Amino acid sequence: MSEKSTATVLIDAPIADVQEALFAVGAYPEWLSSVKKSEVLESDSSGRVLKAKLSIDAGMMKDRVTLDYDWSGAPLSLSFSMDEADLLTQMDGTYTLKSIDEDTTQVTYELTVAVSLPVPSMMITKGQQQIIDAALKELASKVS
Repeated sequence: MSEKSTATVLIDAPIADVQEALFAVGAYPEWLSSVKKSEVLESDSSGRVLKAKLSIDAGMMKDRVTLDYDWSGAPLSLSFSMDEADLLTQMDGTYTLKSIDEDTTQVTYELTVAVSLPVPSMMITKGQQQIIDAALKELASKVS
């Protein structure tokens, strides 16, 4: 069983700017270094991504994953779960947003990953945390 990793960051940007960047899944390769390619496979009538195929290269975690996106918590959260992948057996995550004031947004990112290879759980947890930390830092750079 995989353990969830979590981190929270304050970003010097209005919540609308953070939502715009975070919710544009197809544009992730433009600012998120671990996502090399993002292909939107399915969108809803509002243009929100429901399914996307991502090529991920995050250090020891390299894979092509198809993710299903859950917008039920929008506009304050975006969740995803893995539909299929080459090596990963689980990849579930949630971004949760909170407006602190008109120019500051709190973003919490939770991520759970499991791999099909025999990798010590400590290494997976460390990898998850590195992915989360990099994603939050790069998101802040994108919108600040």
